[in-house]
Amino acid sequence: MKTAVIYARYSSERQSEQSIDGQLRKCYEYAEQNGILVLDTYIDRAMTGTNDKRADFQRMLKDSNKKLWNYVIVYKIDRFGRNKYEIAMNKHALKANGIKLLSAMENIPDSPEGIILESLLEGMAEYYSAELSQKVKRGMRESRHKGNFTGGFLPYGYKKEGKKVVVDEDKAEIIRYIYSQYAQNVYVKDIITTLTKRGILNENKPFAKNTVHNILRNQKYSGIYNYDGEVFSDIYPQIVPDGIFQIVQAKNKSNQSGSRSPYVVHLLRKKIKCGYCGRNINGYSGTSKSGEVKRYYLCAGKHKTKDCVKKTVRKEALEEIVLQTILKLFVDKKSIPAIADKIAKFHNKNFKGSQALTLLRQKRDDIVKAKNNILSAIELGNVSFATANRLQELEKSENEISQKILSAQSKEKSALQRTEIISFFKNSLRNIPQRMIELLVKQIVLYDDKILIKCNYTRYSQHQPDSTLNLVVFNDKAQLPMTAERKYIIKIYDVDVSVEF
Repeated sequence: MKTAVIYARYSSERQSEQSIDGQLRKCYEYAEQNGILVLDTYIDRAMTGTNDKRADFQRMLKDSNKKLWNYVIVYKIDRFGRNKYEIAMNKHALKANGIKLLSAMENIPDSPEGIILESLLEGMAEYYSAELSQKVKRGMRESRHKGNFTGGFLPYGYKKEGKKVVVDEDKAEIIRYIYSQYAQNVYVKDIITTLTKRGILNENKPFAKNTVHNILRNQKYSGIYNYDGEVFSDIYPQIVPDGIFQIVQAKNKSNQSGSRSPYVVHLLRKKIKCGYCGRNINGYSGTSKSGEVKRYYLCAGKHKTKDCVKKTVRKEALEEIVLQTILKLFVDKKSIPAIADKIAKFHNKNFKGSQALTLLRQKRDDIVKAKNNILSAIELGNVSFATANRLQELEKSENEISQKILSAQSKEKSALQRTEIISFFKNSLRNIPQRMIELLVKQIVLYDDKILIKCNYTRYSQHQPDSTLNLVVFNDKAQLPMTAERKYIIKIYDVDVSVEF
């Protein structure tokens, strides 16, 4: 007697005539009508047919190797699959085991015409699947353009109301706290500790580090959602202000340049580049045979690909040289005036009053000129009622414009003064070293015989915000043995100053 197994599948939770029960009933009827004994059933529930990654389908293919039955009966060909290439391959696997695929609802004759019909049905199944996928994607896209939530995981701090995503204010305050603390250089582990002490947990457990890092990288908190190359700004309400979000993303990006020990701060990490290969120089540590922990800076090119000649540099010595250089340059009484003059000159050379203020002054000058003309006419005896009225109007206008000029001047950014720069250097640079490096150093380019330090002064120049103050540190032997006790000379390219220490 001929034997068979039944394979049934549906891809939706909705029950219809093509539900599992409906499919099984029709398959059993087909087997009975054709004198076939059904030995087993294989069922995949709520599974797509666009690929063959289905548990019971794969089990059925594996069991076919035992050659215990003659046929596989399906409700329709599209239940077997909707990818004609995978259908052909899987049918070939069955055929190799002497097993034929039968469709209970599609009368496919065992003839050349039947081969054409079966191929047509397989092509139609694939077309239907592709068309359905396209319609679903189009519908989802339209929903996103309407600002609707289209499903998936909702980030911490949001909740769903109807079709819209709204802010869960209690959790949103926690998100803002995490961002603000991280923007102020508080470590993630310390943020988690503070939250835990305050009884703020995530699913009844302390926040995991990965969870916090994912929060700090999630663009949705800025109100922006990127999907399939499109940007949507009205699906996720903004939780984190733009300024703080950008600061945090900049810190995230810079942190990719090297790992950080939670107990040791490499002051120059994120700032330092190799002068030979241009790659990052990162902070590392190792333990000697004696058990002593040694910390150093090493070029990523030498560490990873071994194709860079840059020598390893001791952490403490290199940081001391850079710190002493910055302090000597910006705090030394001999150096500060020259640096301050240079910065003030650069900042102020393009400084002009705003266009609105210029126009007000021109208008006031025109009024004064008109008044003087009238006064000259009065002195010559040309006085009339109209002349007197005009003089009063001009005086009133002059008073009004003078008030506007005073108001504009009070809001106008004043030119940068040399004394302001000197005061800033003297009073602000003796904070913690990390803050000084972050504030003053734009980039450090490290060679074996010199250090190029590019210093920021963008806080004082809005006209050319990318400007830098370049200086080189070297010693009289044209070599930098990394010890802070040596005598070094600083040459400043942008300012005619040389200092020694």
